[in-house]
Amino acid sequence: MSAGTGPAPAPSPIDYSPAAQEFRAEVRDWLAANAPDEMRGVQVPREPAPELAAALGRWADTLTGAGYMCVAWPREYGGRGLSGVEVAIMNEEFARADVPRLTRGMGEGLVGPAIIAHATEEQKARFLPPIISGEHDYCQGFSEPEAGSDLASLRTSGVVDGDHLVINGQKVWTSGFFKVNMIFTLVRTNPDAAKHRGISYVLVPITVDDEPNGIEFRPITRMTGLAHFSETFFTDTRAPLDNVIGGLDNGWRVAMTTLGSERGGRATTQHLAFMRQFWRLVEEVRKRGLIDDVRVREQLAWAYSQVEVLRYTGLQLVAELAAGRSGAGLGNGSTTKIRWSEYERRLAEIAMDLLGPDALVVGPDYELDHWQEELLVTRSHTIWGGTAEVQRNIVAERVLGLPKDPAPVGSAR
Repeated sequence: MSAGTGPAPAPSPIDYSPAAQEFRAEVRDWLAANAPDEMRGVQVPREPAPELAAALGRWADTLTGAGYMCVAWPREYGGRGLSGVEVAIMNEEFARADVPRLTRGMGEGLVGPAIIAHATEEQKARFLPPIISGEHDYCQGFSEPEAGSDLASLRTSGVVDGDHLVINGQKVWTSGFFKVNMIFTLVRTNPDAAKHRGISYVLVPITVDDEPNGIEFRPITRMTGLAHFSETFFTDTRAPLDNVIGGLDNGWRVAMTTLGSERGGRATTQHLAFMRQFWRLVEEVRKRGLIDDVRVREQLAWAYSQVEVLRYTGLQLVAELAAGRSGAGLGNGSTTKIRWSEYERRLAEIAMDLLGPDALVVGPDYELDHWQEELLVTRSHTIWGGTAEVQRNIVAERVLGLPKDPAPVGSAR
C-alpha cells in the first residue's frame, strides 16, 4: 500500500453479465496502453495551475479521440450509449488505474441530457458535438436571490424580439463562471402564466462575435479566499430563439431533466474519492503518533463505516440497473445527496480536531492546506444541489408517501 492511499477498491459483489465483464477488460486494457504517466495519481483541483491544466487538456483530447467522453449519451449523438452499470465499471477502472476520469462537466452531465430529451434534431446536431469536443463549456444560471429552493419563483425575464430573446435579470451561485463560454439558464417568458409555466430553458453565449453579450459575472469570494462562483447579471443579453430547448414557455420540464441528472449523480463511484481522502487522514494521524489512541480510532472507524455505506448504496444502485430497474427506490438521488454531503462536512471537522493546533495556522497569504479548505468548502455541500432539508422532504413525500408539512399560518401556500 502506498502512503495515504489505502487498499485498492474492493471488488463489487455484483453478478455482471459477460458483456459487462468484456467491457471492463476493454477499459482496463486501453488504460494500460494509453494512460500517461503525468496523469498517474493526479487529483483534479477546483482551479488547476496552468501546467496541470495543459496536461489535463491533453488527456481530455486523448479520451475524446478514443470515445471515452460523454459515454452515456446515445451513439447517434456522439456518445457510446453506455448503461449505468457500464459507466460505473468505467469509473472503477479509471480509479484502479489511478488516473482522472475527465468529463465535459455541466455540458456533459446536465445540458446534454436535457438537449437529448427535449431538443429538436437540428438543435441536437448543433449543440451536442461542441460539448463533446470541448468547444462549448457551460455554467448554470438557475438560482436567483429570491428563487433558490423555490426555483419556479424566478423573475429573470426573456422577451421575444424578432428571432431573438432579450434577457434581463440576475442569477446567483454560478459555479465555474471564470472558464466558460456558454450559460444554460431559465427565464420567464410569460409573466401571466402559472408559476411553473411560462418559463423557458435557453442556451446563451457569453460573447457574440468576440463582443460581450450583456453578461456580467461578479465573483463571490468564499471563506477559502477563492471565488469559484459568482453573481450573474443579464442586461439586454441576446440569444437566438433557436437556442430555446423544449420550446417557449416549456422550460420547467426541461429543467427537471437537468436537475434529475444533477442529483442522481455519482452514486455508484463517489465512495472512491472519499476512501482516498479517508486514507489520507489515516496517514496524517499516523505521522502524529495518534493511531493507537482509542478515541481517535473510534472516529476513524465511524468515517470508514460511512464510506462503506456510500459504497454499498452505490452497489445497490448498480444492482438495480443490472436487473433492468431504474434505481428510483433509492429516492432519486436524494438519500445519497444527504449522506455524502453530511459525511464530508463531518469528516472535515474530525480531521481538524485530530490535527490539533496545526489546523489553526494558515500561510502568510491565506494559503490553506487540504483539510482547512475542506472544512470551509464543505459547509456549503448540504445547501447546493438541493438543501438537506429539501432532500429529506423529497424522500418523505415521494418515497415514503408521507403527507406534506402543513403550511405555516398566514402562508399563501
